[in-house]
Amino acid sequence: MLNPSPPPAMEAEVAEAPPGGVEAEAGLSCFSFNQDRTSLAIGTKTGYRLFSLSSVEQLDQVHESSEIPDVYIVERLFSSSLVVVVSHTKPRQMNVYHFKKGTEICNYSYSSNILSIRLNRQRLLVCLEESIYIHNIKDMKLLKTILDIPVNPTGLCALSINHSNSYLAYPGSLTTGEIVLYDGNTLKTVCTIPAHEGPLAAITFNSVGSKLASASEKGTVIRVFSVPEGQKLYEFRRGMKSGPEEPSTWTGYMGKMFMAATNYLPSQVSDMMNQDRAFATVRLNFSGQKNICTLSTIQKLPRLLVISSDGRLYIYNLDPQDGGECILIKTHSLLGSGKTEENKENDLRPSLPQSYAATVARPGTTSLSSTVPGYSEDGGALRGEVIPEHEFATGPVCLDDENEFPPIILCRGSQKGKTKQS
Repeated sequence: MLNPSPPPAMEAEVAEAPPGGVEAEAGLSCFSFNQDRTSLAIGTKTGYRLFSLSSVEQLDQVHESSEIPDVYIVERLFSSSLVVVVSHTKPRQMNVYHFKKGTEICNYSYSSNILSIRLNRQRLLVCLEESIYIHNIKDMKLLKTILDIPVNPTGLCALSINHSNSYLAYPGSLTTGEIVLYDGNTLKTVCTIPAHEGPLAAITFNSVGSKLASASEKGTVIRVFSVPEGQKLYEFRRGMKSGPEEPSTWTGYMGKMFMAATNYLPSQVSDMMNQDRAFATVRLNFSGQKNICTLSTIQKLPRLLVISSDGRLYIYNLDPQDGGECILIKTHSLLGSGKTEENKENDLRPSLPQSYAATVARPGTTSLSSTVPGYSEDGGALRGEVIPEHEFATGPVCLDDENEFPPIILCRGSQKGKTKQS
């Protein structure tokens, strides 16, 4: 998550999990953090599990389900009871559950395999290879279908967790790093950002949706843009900063003068010289496994969390003052008995709480139908038109108690939904 003020560049030597999904030969088939990084969801051959992330020392399992096997997408809405699941057995079908009540809220089927899902308290996005579906999370009504997007084989997309703006970002090209910024509330394209020369590999918003960070497949530069203007704000390059702030030698002084002169150099040279370097680094003690990472505040201290496809959660301490090498303080097993492995290097500071963001899903491939118990979508919306009478959620959906969801009576019963072909 991006801070409101210009943050120091952060380098984690972590293999980026493809937004379209994290698959493993053994262990986890997918894993994701919820929007505010207070929860962790994992998918396995036998189902899915949800964990709370309120402590470094202990990993509490919130829920486990074996109703759907071969789960490759599982996303939880904040700390609510709403969870969205997609399985390899039905890769074109999205299932939305109220896991505390053990009931299915609704399900939708699409024209091709679901690659990724993003959600906030206002919107739920379903990303296919060449289209994106935008649902109103209040009643799961389909509001808009963005058709004919550039081929997006990994399902790369991002959604602001701030439901008051609900900005959406997705690749505008398969060959260059162009980003399309879309307003999920007004259902209109905002702007196009020429972010990188090469294809995009990662995009994410900060918590309030005022900034957007991106990286290309080359992976050496991270750029941060303003939202909704799309202006470049910062640029970070992999690698460590070197030398003191104030130059103590003649060569250091000349270096500072050269940096000042970048205002008069060609933009490409100036950009390269102004790129900031990493404030802190993390060196993983494993390789060859897919993983995702996120920054969190656990028990009032900043942490870096890394999940690997072999089913382990690694928690590192991050020094907010001096940066440097982050220290591994705890390893949790997400599979089997849920054993905790203590790291040899002991942290003398007090234990911790948290915060996070990231997601996962997976690719696939064709006749469109939408099925919701007791609800049939408007055919026009399926063709990419806006439903005229669409409504936005009047406030955040609360799913933490028995009076929460769904606000739609039609999804409560066992009545089967009608299906309309586009």
